[in-house]
Amino acid sequence: MTDTSDRGDPEARIDPSMSAGRRVVVTGGARGIGRRIVEAFVEQGARVAVIDRLCSPTSASPGATVIDVDADLGDAAAAALATRRAIGALDGVDVLVNNAGVFAIAPLLEITPEDWDRMFAVNVRAMLVTTQVAAQDMIAAGRGGRIVNMASMGGKVGAAGQAHYAASKAAVISLTQVSALELGPHGITVNAIAPGIVPTDMGADTRTAEQVADWTAASPLGRLGRPDDIASMALFLASPGASYCTGQTFNVSGGMIFH
Repeated sequence: MTDTSDRGDPEARIDPSMSAGRRVVVTGGARGIGRRIVEAFVEQGARVAVIDRLCSPTSASPGATVIDVDADLGDAAAAALATRRAIGALDGVDVLVNNAGVFAIAPLLEITPEDWDRMFAVNVRAMLVTTQVAAQDMIAAGRGGRIVNMASMGGKVGAAGQAHYAASKAAVISLTQVSALELGPHGITVNAIAPGIVPTDMGADTRTAEQVADWTAASPLGRLGRPDDIASMALFLASPGASYCTGQTFNVSGGMIFH
């Protein structure tokens, strides 16, 4: 009998509706990259639940379900509860996209312990908690699953003024690798995306026109990233075509970094 499961059917890899009917939880899906990821999955027919304090049922992407808009993902208990509620609303989960994060710029000598702890609480600890909750459900269902974590080019090449942010994204890369090792035997793949510079609302007040010009020149493609670029990679990593990819951090940086 031909294997038509997620693990080997060549036809499944070219299905234009490969996300149809899949249950997807996206954290930080209210704006920017996260919102475009939500829209992309909805466009492919997925059922999507969004966890984001900045979102509401009226502001959400059409077709998405908003879960626990008051959830502070920096609070471990709140993150776990919101994830359980999202999975319950979808009656299970096939894909978790850990997109939520915070960004700040501060000189190394001025970063306070509170600044450091907040950055890691949202960017890393919340990802651990949501992964634990989602993976437990995936394992219990016995269907495998996909987890996609949002890292950053900064997690591979840190920039001045971003010590706490860069360190948190480097931790995301390591968490992704270890999660892949432990969850792989259950048919769950875990990968990360390392975007380059994608101008969105987050960090808009920290960049100048001169910086944008310099960053644009740093890419061999001569442009900065777009939310669509990242959403396309998220869709791929959640698809049957990525079934043999796990533990990897994929650069979507326009050639700004190569490792």
